Amino acid sequence: MKREIERKFRIRSNEWRNAVVREISIRQAYIARGPHLVVRVRLTDSDAWLTLKTASVGLVRQEFEYEMTRADALMLLTGPVEGCVVEKTRFLIPVSGLVWEIDVFEGYNQGLEVAEVELESEDQAIELPEWIGAEITGEERFYNSALAERPFSLWSTKERGGAHV
Repeated sequence: MKREIERKFRIRSNEWRNAVVREISIRQAYIARGPHLVVRVRLTDSDAWLTLKTASVGLVRQEFEYEMTRADALMLLTGPVEGCVVEKTRFLIPVSGLVWEIDVFEGYNQGLEVAEVELESEDQAIELPEWIGAEITGEERFYNSALAERPFSLWSTKERGGAHV
């Protein structure tokens, strides 16, 4: 088990693209989603994971990850899942000792881009890169599990307001 402490932001511009050090294709789906726990299967270019995440308390939530075979992950991705499969490319960008993750969504969530950064503590000070926009930490509609249930493609113009497309 590990503690996950992260903050999420909208993207203001594409200036981050010049600083990318790695990109990862991700497909993930939610096997179960409840108020206290979500169960996710994730398949990347190189590995597959089954993850359990507890509800957040402040910025902190517990995360349990279990490596699995690609075949098992594919079976779960194509089986009965809650909502749609979330497809995205994750771009990793080091800034001031932290690694920012920019998720550029595809499929049903195409047009949405979200930045997140994992922290050591809830009160850790961070330097925001100039391409970071409004903070969306705690806005459930931006959680991947919520995007599986109600994809960005179904959001109204008002709901999309400020989302970098």
